[in-house]
Amino acid sequence: MTNPIATILARHPLIVLDGALATELERRGCDLHDRLWSARVLLEQPDVIRAVHESYFAAGADCAITASYQASYPGFAARGMDAVAATALLARSVEIALATRDAFWANTANRTNRPRPFVAASIGPYGAMRADGSEYHGNYGVTDEELLAFHRPRMAALIAAGAELLACETIPSLQEARVLARLLPEFPQISAWMSFSCRDDTHTCHGEPFAECATLLAGHPQIAAVGVNCSAPQYIAGLLRSASDAGHTLLAYPNSGEHYDATDNTWHDAPATTADYGAAAATWYAAGARLIGGCCRTTPDDIAAVAARRVGMTR
Repeated sequence: MTNPIATILARHPLIVLDGALATELERRGCDLHDRLWSARVLLEQPDVIRAVHESYFAAGADCAITASYQASYPGFAARGMDAVAATALLARSVEIALATRDAFWANTANRTNRPRPFVAASIGPYGAMRADGSEYHGNYGVTDEELLAFHRPRMAALIAAGAELLACETIPSLQEARVLARLLPEFPQISAWMSFSCRDDTHTCHGEPFAECATLLAGHPQIAAVGVNCSAPQYIAGLLRSASDAGHTLLAYPNSGEHYDATDNTWHDAPATTADYGAAAATWYAAGARLIGGCCRTTPDDIAAVAARRVGMTR
């Protein structure tokens, strides 16, 4: 079983993750007003995805998360695509990230103080396929078996394409996390991180205590890290501290703190991030996070701020 997280942390005290993909694509002119969201760009403008990955590597990221968050067989089927075409697009998300990483690393002169970056395949929640914002509450009304049937083929396709780790991210509920953990032994060659979306500094978006979720996932041999993403930055330190006794490697990649309205696909309220994203990241490191990056509305500049403080925060 590959576990790039353990491999890197054995030599480096911090892994810098990348930042937002979809909102960065929008910032670069892509139209994401579509049920496929960033997966639409896989169809229409894959070179822009490559450019975003390049920007994050140049900013100091040690990981690229693929453009597969909202890519799924049901989602592509709704666009009239068969399973063969859907599999090819899922594979494309991995292939773009791997090729970008390989080109970046081949041209990196100073490799002494940073690890070779790895590629994590985004496994977005079931609610992302619905494109109705339900990944932010998790009240799906579906059975475990339905969730298994949804996630299994996508996981298989992304692993077959060469993903080096699975990023199970923005998971709103313990139910969906348990289903994903149940699937992992079907793919013994790979490890995963499990990252929840949370509504405050204690609870997942569905309402379970985050500490309880971390404890119930403890000891799973394929779960390489547990943490929080696409949650407001002011909640991150408290969430991390609440899970400190579960024994996991912890990760954090919050959003900007703005509120997303799924009814009209717009962002509202002022960002809750500090002027210096690197300073905020230092507090998350102090709270236990060993993988730190950004989610929606964060940028390559934010990731550069984390990377710039790498030495200082890890002393």
